[in-house]
Amino acid sequence: MSGSPSVDVKALHAALEAARLERDLSGRQLAKEIGVSASTISRMANGLKPDVTAFAAMTTWLRMPAEAFYVVPGAETHAEEPELVASLVPLLRARRDLSEGDVDYLQEVIGAAARRFRTERDPRSN
Repeated sequence: MSGSPSVDVKALHAALEAARLERDLSGRQLAKEIGVSASTISRMANGLKPDVTAFAAMTTWLRMPAEAFYVVPGAETHAEEPELVASLVPLLRARRDLSEGDVDYLQEVIGAAARRFRTERDPRSN
């Protein structure tokens, strides 16, 4: 059995950064809105994990499930890029101008396009 999940700090920080830029906030403003210190977000930029309370505040502020930012140690890793939809959903969910229905629709559309691209590149998947 693989180990306990840990936080994918890079993905969480990227989602926060995308939301910060979308809302035209400074790092300090972002931290204040979330309810964490600016140094917590700064440390994340350097790969350090937030504490449990800060992690919960961040995922709540992003309106995303915590599981979206879990990494399971010992899980099989691939040299390939992560699935496109999995990479984009956190960024879509961070947008305040998209409803849950909008995000679900975009997830379906992007997923269908990604499956088509995979099929076109790999004729064995037909």
